[in-house]
Amino acid sequence: MRTLANRLRRLERRELDAFLRWIERTGNLLHLSVVVFVPVLIAVVTWLSNATAAVSFLLFPPLASGTYTLFADPEGRYSTPGTFVGGMTVGALCGWFALELVATTGVHGGAVSATSAALGVFFTGTATWALDLEEPTAFSTALLVLVIGNAQLAYVLGIVVSSSFVAAAFVVWRDRVYEARARYLYQTTKGDDHVLVPVHDGDAESIARFAATLAGAHEAGKVVLFDVVPEAAERSDGGSVDGGDGDRAGAEVLERGTDDAVRTVESLAADLEAEYDVPCEVVVAAGDRRSSGLVLRTARRNNCDLIVAPYAEHDRGGLSQFIKGLFDSEIDVIAFRSSDGHHRWRRGFVAVRGAGDTARAMIDFALRVTGSRRPTSVCTCIDRESHRRTAETTLANLVDAFSGPFETHVVTESVEAHLSRVAPRYDVVFVGSSTDRSAASRFVSPPTFQKLRDVETDVAIVHRGRRR
Repeated sequence: MRTLANRLRRLERRELDAFLRWIERTGNLLHLSVVVFVPVLIAVVTWLSNATAAVSFLLFPPLASGTYTLFADPEGRYSTPGTFVGGMTVGALCGWFALELVATTGVHGGAVSATSAALGVFFTGTATWALDLEEPTAFSTALLVLVIGNAQLAYVLGIVVSSSFVAAAFVVWRDRVYEARARYLYQTTKGDDHVLVPVHDGDAESIARFAATLAGAHEAGKVVLFDVVPEAAERSDGGSVDGGDGDRAGAEVLERGTDDAVRTVESLAADLEAEYDVPCEVVVAAGDRRSSGLVLRTARRNNCDLIVAPYAEHDRGGLSQFIKGLFDSEIDVIAFRSSDGHHRWRRGFVAVRGAGDTARAMIDFALRVTGSRRPTSVCTCIDRESHRRTAETTLANLVDAFSGPFETHVVTESVEAHLSRVAPRYDVVFVGSSTDRSAASRFVSPPTFQKLRDVETDVAIVHRGRRR
């Protein structure tokens, strides 16, 4: 029963994580808001209309379509409270005015006067154009007011009240949910505070400073510096130490090596705490420095949710087994390659393929590292000009969720060519690890980071952990 309960809890966590990743996408959030908030708002307005006979049911069609427009495209040209309320109200007033004008002339055209309909649409188009309230629902209210009998005033007042109620609810949703989605929904903005840094390679100081900058952006940030000493010590003449007195000598050599490593790492930790105002801890373990498993176990034991490790390749140019092992875990990883030994990063460049969680993580990391003093550049590359509009919308949805200055670029060229040309202008370039792509996709088009050896700037390869 305990095993079954544990499995059910793991399944529940996976499903919850899958849902959170799904709703992180702006399009999915908007669709969910449409199917949740629009019916609720229409139900409330319907209840109010049932409570008073003064509100006509004919206001619901334009109200429902206008409410959908607000929530489906909150950044669109029609999605402002003034345009929403004003457009619907002006349309109803124009239709009422056309109806009264035709009535004074004595012209009749059946149950609904064709002349009234034509004049109502004409007046609506002219008025909304002049007042900059062009909205499709205005024409609906202009026509529907023609068929409500003698209750035009009640119809107009009902539109004003009901549309104002919907507009107020929309403003609250947009400010508290949509505009704040990065804070509440995006997991990297709430996590990746405790950063583990393996410091046994040559660029340890630059990598540790990069990690300290990331951690220092959050109040709960912490850096754990992790070093490894070999399990088996060796004698000065090259022979291995084992057995009898050799065991004691080996233990002494190992202890001295551990003490030296601790002193070195503690000195670096003290510098980071003083310069970046972030808590630093030191962990030194005996084992294989190339073991990704040892790094992952240390990260889990120290409650770390991000690993910043030195980028490493094998001889054929692909990722080393160490980096692959780190990527094959539930912990977020940044494989960092230092070019110039930066200690501060002021200009950041983010190359994205889409609007997934990896792209959002890269933008969040770039903002943490560079701050908000200079615009962060976010770029996507397309194959054909016909993809430009979609790409621009994708970038707009990505950066709109974050606070800070941005500049976006849609470029019709390969990622590699564009990066090799513009990367020297920036202090750090963020790219995705491509681990979310299929094997066939990676075979046809190798990951971008495999072609970045000659890029003359720091490179951060971001991998989102596989939630289990």
